[in-house]
Amino acid sequence: MSAHAQSDAPHDAPGASPGTAPSTAPGAAPGDDPLARERAHLAASRTALRAMREDVEALDIRDVTANWVNAAVLEAQIEERIKALADLSHTPLFFGRLDYLHRVGADRAEGAEGEQFYIGRRHVHDADGDPMVIDWRAPVSQPFYRATKNDPLDVGLRRRFGYTGGDLTAYEDEHLTDPGEAEQTSKLLQAEIERPRVGPMRDIVATIQPEQDEIVRSGLGGSICVQGGPGTGKTAVGLHRVAYLLYAHRERLARTGTLVIGPNASFLRYIEQVLPALGELEVKQATVADLVGRVEVRGEDPAPAAVVKGDARMAEVLRRAVRSHVTPPTEGLVVVRGSRRWRVPSYELTEIVEELQGRDMRYGAAREALPQRIAHAVLVRMEQAGEAPDDRVQDSVARNAAVKAAVKAIWPAVDPAKLVLRLLSDAPFLAEHAEGVLSEREQETVLWAKPARSVRSAKWSAADAVLIDEATDLVERTHSLGHVVLDEAQDLSPMQYRAVGRRCTTGSVTVLGDLAQGTTPWATASWAEALGHLGKPDAVVEELTAGFRVPREVIAYASRLLPHMSPGLAEVKSVRESPGSLEVREVAAGTRDAEVVAACAEALKQEGSIGLIAADARVAALGAALSGAGYSYLSPGEETTAESRLTLVPASLAKGLEYDYVVLDEPAEVVAGEPDERTGLRRLYVALTRAVSGLTVCHASPVPGQLA
Repeated sequence: MSAHAQSDAPHDAPGASPGTAPSTAPGAAPGDDPLARERAHLAASRTALRAMREDVEALDIRDVTANWVNAAVLEAQIEERIKALADLSHTPLFFGRLDYLHRVGADRAEGAEGEQFYIGRRHVHDADGDPMVIDWRAPVSQPFYRATKNDPLDVGLRRRFGYTGGDLTAYEDEHLTDPGEAEQTSKLLQAEIERPRVGPMRDIVATIQPEQDEIVRSGLGGSICVQGGPGTGKTAVGLHRVAYLLYAHRERLARTGTLVIGPNASFLRYIEQVLPALGELEVKQATVADLVGRVEVRGEDPAPAAVVKGDARMAEVLRRAVRSHVTPPTEGLVVVRGSRRWRVPSYELTEIVEELQGRDMRYGAAREALPQRIAHAVLVRMEQAGEAPDDRVQDSVARNAAVKAAVKAIWPAVDPAKLVLRLLSDAPFLAEHAEGVLSEREQETVLWAKPARSVRSAKWSAADAVLIDEATDLVERTHSLGHVVLDEAQDLSPMQYRAVGRRCTTGSVTVLGDLAQGTTPWATASWAEALGHLGKPDAVVEELTAGFRVPREVIAYASRLLPHMSPGLAEVKSVRESPGSLEVREVAAGTRDAEVVAACAEALKQEGSIGLIAADARVAALGAALSGAGYSYLSPGEETTAESRLTLVPASLAKGLEYDYVVLDEPAEVVAGEPDERTGLRRLYVALTRAVSGLTVCHASPVPGQLA
């Protein structure tokens, strides 16, 4: 592997390849120097991208639309296209190059001259339509991520580029078919992975690994579950998979929609720039709470109540409660039309009701079908009497006052929120529908001590909102999307999984998570169980065990907890050696706040973002200590900048976030802040694995014995 860099580029700059590098003579022609040639291609590609954008901006649609609706739709599409063609000055237009041994495609001939492709975040073509940059998602780009010396995939040369800011400063070559060149770790690749991070999460399009690429490029038809420990890149893999699917199945997903679901708003703010950086601007993001937000959540359940409410058995309780509103008819129905009276006997009404109950129909759909079925029975009698009624007559009969009254009595409308309110307030009603499903003790656990008077006045909890969503789906079918990405999935309850599953019944799902990081009382025990609740039992489970972000010393320290909280899970093996990345400091109890502030001050001398993570109960005191020492700080989800790099993070919100340097306050208090030891150790495991470059642990109390 050969590396080349601009001689005046700082060797510690992100993307600059270390070592001796040939310089570019002032005024040298691009043909005299490979680096100059690559810079010239970059400049020409930027010019071509600008021309593509100007072509779209110059479009005149006044004479090509039939009406104002078509014009509005087309204008919106043009605006989105213009945004997608934006040239971000600090985002490299391409990051790699492939030199094929032969021509690519059906016209490939033996001995034909190979082709050269530049790989980037989006496609760029010149005025003649010839590609200058190939989208990383295109099939021809795949060998950039998967080619090896053992299997070069017809690639002779793979070149990686290094950038400082937006300037191309280095390149590194791998001659995949040269037997004399040993396979080595790319220094540019390693530098990009380890580059300090300020601001929101970045894409990893230049550093996707082969095992990650296999997941990213999996087909739309199948669902995938990715089990990945800290630093394995599972979140980035899920987001890049969305970008790939939108590229490969653009029209289909434009019709059916895509959705990324995260654990909280802070996490979503952290990842929100990844897809736009890849040119995908239309993917919606939400939390599970957003999906089921039919009522205002103002209350909180004790853990035992939340566990029962989140149990999948509650779905059967709700199903019974909804169906209990159907009352079998006890008398016949008489429909008067003009001078004629048409009678439908009670036994026939009963047959109609039972037939509807036996079908796989939502309660509301069956209720809408009932008047038509009754009207059809009346029409049969009309035809038997020699009349010739048509569909308009049937619709008229279905709207008849007597039919409406019968439907209201037999199959009344159900308000999902009122139904759940009654279940949680009315002990006999709950007992009737939970018999044989929930024990008496479990029923007592979920009942409200003080029943609410109305849906509006009720102090609904997050678990209650999920129950209402389930009841709503029993009444009317939930709209299904084409693809859903569910991140940090290990923390969901069975009922929450069902809520997500309803949003992709006809589509596919990418589930991302780490069983070792499950920190809720209802955290899933296995992916097989979770996928069953999602309605995707046949989803393929893939495991990522290679860590690319967390230093080896740090992940090894955190992994001491695994046998005590998640026995059987594979330990993440970090590929990054970073001696000195872990420091455990014992501090005096009387000066611990000052010692933690001092540790933050030391971290701020380094480049990149800093996270101070502490037990939730310690956040206020540490915030006061930081302010008293003159340090400003951010809250989780707020964007770090070069001027403001320190974030104070409650341990309960640390999941999914990353910082270059982490100061962890009082591990024992992080554990003690949870309802049980297993959950506490998992919370600590999350906190310990947020560091990308260095971790400092400050403790006055002894660290948990499991870390010894």
